[in-house]
Amino acid sequence: MRDPGLPTLDQLRVFIAVVDHGGFAHAARALHRTQSVISYTIANLEEQLNIELLDRSTRKPTLTEAGKALLADARAVATRVDGMRSRAKALGMGLEAELSVVVDVMFPACLLVRALEQFQREFPTVSLRLHTEALGAVAQMVAERRCQLGVAGMAATAPVNFERHAAGFVKMMPVCSPMHPLAREDAPIPSAVLREHLQLVVTDRSPLTAGRDFGVLGLRDWRLGDVSSKHALLLGGLGWGNMPEHMVMRDLAEGRLVRLHTQEGSELEYPLFVIHRGDDELGPAGKWLRQKFVELDHTLPSDAF
Repeated sequence: MRDPGLPTLDQLRVFIAVVDHGGFAHAARALHRTQSVISYTIANLEEQLNIELLDRSTRKPTLTEAGKALLADARAVATRVDGMRSRAKALGMGLEAELSVVVDVMFPACLLVRALEQFQREFPTVSLRLHTEALGAVAQMVAERRCQLGVAGMAATAPVNFERHAAGFVKMMPVCSPMHPLAREDAPIPSAVLREHLQLVVTDRSPLTAGRDFGVLGLRDWRLGDVSSKHALLLGGLGWGNMPEHMVMRDLAEGRLVRLHTQEGSELEYPLFVIHRGDDELGPAGKWLRQKFVELDHTLPSDAF
């Protein structure tokens, strides 16, 4: 048997497209080529490697055992080349013209303001686009390249090619209105008692964490689109829920909310991570902001409350 030849990067990308899009016709549409060109490219790749990659005995081609083994290699090569091209682009262009960032809604606004004020002073010519999302939606925006950098909470499930850096945590605490029945319960409040009362929960709009609940105990819950709505309903006495410390400290001090001391504890830590795609090299401004989030002092200033 002759030794395998040297496949081209284009052949590998076509192979990956056929698998990802479920056939030659779909891959042809995705790559803006004719189906015959796709078929010819795959045939040439199989000839180069001296092995059959796809079983064509059915209407929809399927991977052979050899194809399954070599698909991972093809993806690795394509990813490494994409990473090299991305790094070359960043090096050639120098400073970014624009940087898109998405931040978890639980991240303290006062700390975000502090970091972005320093960013603007350091990089006055870089246009910054800022988004806020909850749970897995942060990772999804980075995965889909809608944002280059993200600050995500709860170590949300993310693609394997993500770079992730620990960036502190937010203190979360269960609270309710002093008018709520739970405010009159003796501490520590058993989980069974909490379950009997309506819990207010920030909903997740991302398929990355769809169906996964974080800190949800109530048998009845209201799923809310943003943390501000949750805050307003808590103040109105319509339920109980976990809230970030920085959003409720003033309410606790002034008696608008009370802290619940539960059987599971009176607070929990919501970990934060700075994330970005490993195959997209950050430019100078992105690297600077990534490091700023990692090193940020999470001690809340007294004027934050």
